Amino acid sequence: SPPSDAEFDTVVGYLEDIIMDDDFQFIQRTFMEKHYQEFDDSEENKLIYTAIFNEYISLVEKYIEEKLLDWIPGFNMTAFTMSLQQHKDEMAGDIFDMLLTFTDFLAFKEMFLDYRA
Repeated sequence: SPPSDAEFDTVVGYLEDIIMDDDFQFIQRTFMEKHYQEFDDSEENKLIYTAIFNEYISLVEKYIEEKLLDWIPGFNMTAFTMSLQQHKDEMAGDIFDMLLTFTDFLAFKEMFLDYRA
């Protein structure tokens, strides 16, 4: 079942801590460094993007989920990400944008293009 508003707010608070943490920043930066040259601004999405997207999701989402499970036993990342859209207006933009990179390929690609710039 989707998290209640209070549970959602708690998770978002922990998420802010996680994504500001040096360990997370290092993991994300290392991943971007490894792959950013594959991305270009053309309309066409290369096949390699899908593989990189899937690798990113398994790496970053798994890291975040493990951290959240330490704080919230029984935490369900799938239920949480499904409830994101309905809480979109309550969240800080940067957190929402980062979470969107797990579920929205175009947001993910945009992150790489911004990194490249």
